[in-house]
Amino acid sequence: MRLRHPDGTTVHLAYCTNVHPAEDLDGIVAQLSRFAEPVRRRLGAGRIGLGLWLAAPVVRALDADPGAVRALRAELDGRGLEVVTLNAFPYTGFHAPTVKKAVYRPDWTEPARLTHTLAAARVLTGLLPAGAARGSVSTLPLAWREPASPDRHDLLRRHLDLLAEGLAKIAADTGRPVRVGFEPEPGCLIETTAQAAGLLDAVDREWLGVCLDTCHLAVAFEEPGPALDRLAAARLPVVKTQASCAVHVDRPADPGARAALSAFAEQRFLHQTREAGPDAPAAVDDLPEALAGALPGERPWRVHYHVPVQRDLPPPLRSTRPELAAALTALLGGATARTDHVEVETYTWPVLPGAPGAGDLADGIAGELAWTRDTLTGLGLTLEDTP
Repeated sequence: MRLRHPDGTTVHLAYCTNVHPAEDLDGIVAQLSRFAEPVRRRLGAGRIGLGLWLAAPVVRALDADPGAVRALRAELDGRGLEVVTLNAFPYTGFHAPTVKKAVYRPDWTEPARLTHTLAAARVLTGLLPAGAARGSVSTLPLAWREPASPDRHDLLRRHLDLLAEGLAKIAADTGRPVRVGFEPEPGCLIETTAQAAGLLDAVDREWLGVCLDTCHLAVAFEEPGPALDRLAAARLPVVKTQASCAVHVDRPADPGARAALSAFAEQRFLHQTREAGPDAPAAVDDLPEALAGALPGERPWRVHYHVPVQRDLPPPLRSTRPELAAALTALLGGATARTDHVEVETYTWPVLPGAPGAGDLADGIAGELAWTRDTLTGLGLTLEDTP
């Protein structure tokens, strides 16, 4: 789905397919038929965008076989689907029974992460539709925060230099530029925009920048306007935005609130939890720890649990949809577009309380895209696509 910002920028809107568990090429093609096409039909759109998640074995296979890339591109074209962005954060096994901190491996100290990301960028050049100015690939925020050492930081810097060099070569070889965005996330080396500005200070900004996930931004209790100003002051581009919502509760010590939160304490994904503080949020790595008493419970909590952007949560919980709307306004409501790739990313649909079936999932994803589309058109963007 494409929209036009008043400054003339084409803004691509997609949903991220890491909500689907397929980790082989046949499964990915099947999910296009089972989910992506029904989503497009529900929206009445001639074309919608996908932020493809391709597990590492699929990336390797496609990178080694240009014919397979062309075949996948033909599948997308024939179904009214297009891809300008890949999610290369999860490496593999993203829908295993327990993922938790395994999602951060390999990290950017490991050569496998560099190899995977450059291969994903090469594959993306073969999937980009005509007229797309560039592609984007999102990746993890360097590494989980522990362990940190000077040797690890040297490896990080070396791999980021090699990444930029590799992306420049891909653009020279193919004529299709691809940029990589590092996604600040609670608990990682880059958790906030301030840490992004500090740890990415020496990167080549032509090729590298930030993937701004609005759920993570809200969990960190960062205000969108100052956060974006911080990135702008550091000259870090917002390569990609992930439109997503967290869980918020005003009075976490209330028994009813704790009972409501307990329904979200599931075992697959990590749900970092933060309590608002006068200086910085108090932090724990997972919601069960918070519910067991690791946070004071005196101020509001926000939980890293992606919830559908268009849905209200039952009181006393709420989603951070107001914070998402504020972030989209800061990014795209001004005279200049501050991002051009927007990806709705609610990968937690399968583990939501009352998880939907296949048909309901397509309805839910279509509803998320419709809400985001309508929010963007309310900011003055216009639809480029026609049914």
